[in-house]
Amino acid sequence: MTFLLKYGIILVMKRIFILIQFLGTNYCGWQYQNGLKTIEGELERAVFETTGEEVAVHSSGRTDAGVHALAMPAHFDTNTRILPQNLYKALNAHLPQDIRVLCSKEVDQNFHARFDVKEKTYEYHFYVSNSPLPYYSATSARIAEPFDFERAKMALSAFIGTHDWKGFASARVEVSSTVRTIKDISLTKTAENQYCLSVTGDGFLYNMVRIIAGTIIATGQGTIDPKDMAEIIASGDRTRAGKTAQAVGLVLKEVKY
Repeated sequence: MTFLLKYGIILVMKRIFILIQFLGTNYCGWQYQNGLKTIEGELERAVFETTGEEVAVHSSGRTDAGVHALAMPAHFDTNTRILPQNLYKALNAHLPQDIRVLCSKEVDQNFHARFDVKEKTYEYHFYVSNSPLPYYSATSARIAEPFDFERAKMALSAFIGTHDWKGFASARVEVSSTVRTIKDISLTKTAENQYCLSVTGDGFLYNMVRIIAGTIIATGQGTIDPKDMAEIIASGDRTRAGKTAQAVGLVLKEVKY
């Protein structure tokens, strides 16, 4: 913790870790945008209304419009006298129902929610139907028939390992390196015509998981040959991978430090 002197009063600056769950349906992504509803904007407003402080909330990464999170880590600095372990309750009183802070605690001043990340797991949920199904459409993407589950699974092994993923990134990506390591990937059938793609890696490029999902889906629909997947990845050619899957099916499941 850091001690500050203001108006003769000693203030204790603490770094607070929070874990957030949210439905991204009604928001323009994580990052603050003037005049638009974002997750970051709502959290910073809630901190101000709780503590009277204008703070920057730093997350483990940014999510696009419509993307959800089961457990998004973040941190911010505060000198509030509210106990760190109770802050999440106070923040929830100022947040909309589709954003919840699950827990809060004090962490070391050197901790950073983004730069200390070792591993992330995303899930992509989709269902197969020629007509939209309201119940599933809230958090899952819809794809049209046909979809061959076994054929789609044949492509998964090519994604494991360290590769240059420039062919699986949006044109908007601005990073020094497009090399990332995929540690685990699986596709499971969760119910009749409902599926979950799970991807774990040391980091992901902009839209990378959605492009992986779109490519796996295209494989199951017969437009990409699973035997070509390793070559497609190695080519670095964005036009050879599948379309960017809809944002609605993407969920940040877990972040490890």
